[in-house]
Amino acid sequence: MGGVDRVICNLTNGERYMALDAVGTVPWTLKGELILNCNCTVFCPCVVSLGKHPPTEGHCQTWGGVRIDSGSYGDLDLSGFNIGLMIEIPGMMGRGNWKVALFIDERTSDAQYDALVAIFSGAAKGTTGLFQILVGEILGHERQPVSYDTDGKTRHITVGRKIKGVVHPVAGKDPERDLVITNTEYWMGPDITVATASKGRLRAYGRVWDFDGRSAEICQIDWHGPE
Repeated sequence: MGGVDRVICNLTNGERYMALDAVGTVPWTLKGELILNCNCTVFCPCVVSLGKHPPTEGHCQTWGGVRIDSGSYGDLDLSGFNIGLMIEIPGMMGRGNWKVALFIDERTSDAQYDALVAIFSGAAKGTTGLFQILVGEILGHERQPVSYDTDGKTRHITVGRKIKGVVHPVAGKDPERDLVITNTEYWMGPDITVATASKGRLRAYGRVWDFDGRSAEICQIDWHGPE
């Protein structure tokens, strides 16, 4: 996986190279928001079962987007970037053998790109470190134009020609309050807003998915590593 073979960090005292053995030791943080849209009927059982219950269709196909409001990898600033994700799981989430593709914001420098690949591949350890256990294959990682916009309660994400999604919370009795599953042990974060997609299209790596009307999740993230 070339993106983590050499992570380039631009430090205040000039450019230096961090060899592979340094990946997994660098402090990092990401704060922002994540959305997922999967092939499950509303609502995906993985949030509560922590992957011990099978997806509603027996397997999981998911696209996602991450908006990074603030973040860093060592002294490298990662704030303001967006990420697209494709995840394919053959059965129960907790049994692993995931296949993953990463779409990194095209505005990143080489150093920022490699740092984000290290984080989202799990190589940087910490919150996303479980990917090192669960992911069996990274299909690829590439730069793409990634937009992540919010209009009221609706989230819009576009990843080049790969992903087009529109996600909004499922309505509750009080229209002013989101329907939220709180205090979970889910890897993304403890509070998950129950949502659905009015548009959920992915065309990438030989996959053609249409998940309009299917389950979605919205989560505020506060991730860190390597601990």
